[in-house]
Amino acid sequence: MAIKFGRPLERVRSVPAEAEAPATPLDLAVRPRRNRRAEWSRRMVREHVLSTDDLIWPLFVVDGTDVRTPVASMPDVERLSVNQAVRAAERAAKLNIPCLALFPYTDPSKRDNDGTEALNADNLVCRAVRAIKKEVPDIGVLCDVALDPYTSHGHDGLLHDGVILNDETVTVLVRQAVIQAEAGCDIIAPSDMMDGRVGAIRSGLDQKGFGDVQIMAYAAKYASAFYGPFRDAVGSSATLTGDKRTYQMDPANTDEALREVELDIAEGADMVMVKPGLPYLDVLARVKATFGMPTFAYQVSGEYAMIMAAAKNGWLDGDKAMTESLVAFKRAGADGVLTYFAARIAEKLKKGGA
Repeated sequence: MAIKFGRPLERVRSVPAEAEAPATPLDLAVRPRRNRRAEWSRRMVREHVLSTDDLIWPLFVVDGTDVRTPVASMPDVERLSVNQAVRAAERAAKLNIPCLALFPYTDPSKRDNDGTEALNADNLVCRAVRAIKKEVPDIGVLCDVALDPYTSHGHDGLLHDGVILNDETVTVLVRQAVIQAEAGCDIIAPSDMMDGRVGAIRSGLDQKGFGDVQIMAYAAKYASAFYGPFRDAVGSSATLTGDKRTYQMDPANTDEALREVELDIAEGADMVMVKPGLPYLDVLARVKATFGMPTFAYQVSGEYAMIMAAAKNGWLDGDKAMTESLVAFKRAGADGVLTYFAARIAEKLKKGGA
């Protein structure tokens, strides 16, 4: 008598007909999961890789010595006095972060209608640039060019009878850019969204002998709700009158972004930026695909604050959300990201954990 597993055949229960043929054949030749099976394999076939070379670290600077003032709406972010900003630069260099972006918290007593403190060669940003370049000369320094940290009304340009004056503002921005270049700034980053400012700044820098200073244009900067914590950090949220929709872009538009970027490139921008980041990944992808220029994204304060708030409430894994969000920029085509997570993700990358 035939035996199977030591039992008579007549004792083996029959297999139901519906179980005989699985819905998916087990002899499939194409199985994408093979490449995902092990960590080494996932690393080997990974399409986009985040590295410290992709990072620009924004820092907020404030008057004083040995000052580290927390920004309430941005957990783990502080306003730093110049000497503490130098310490941050030293940390960035050890982590192989290539560039810092500096933003000032200007004392309210130094703000006025025309933002004249922006043209003070010994203002907070200029002092911070000189100190950082003296102590950490090999790290890049990016300086924001706009008047909002210096005006009593919180706008990026000169305000007259409720109207932001374009050409008059551009004249001031050129002077601001030259002063920052004289202090040692490596990258001038106009964030004001005035028409024609990139070409005017390029001409102004060249005439003063700063032909090698780069320009990273905030080429597609949207009138976004995600800037609130940043305005807290630089002190403009309390002073801002009205909104910035007459010069920053309408969030509904993408074709307009391409026109803005094209103009900035024609005027001499070396790099372009899309701001904010995650809500505008489609714009980022279109810009990179269309122009092939070095293209950056700014993961703005509101994006950072949302991830940090959710993580602190236990609603998200903060490290995983941070990493995933930054990889999204690379996937969309960004060559680099301005992010308040820069030091944190760099530490993680250094340990091989990102």
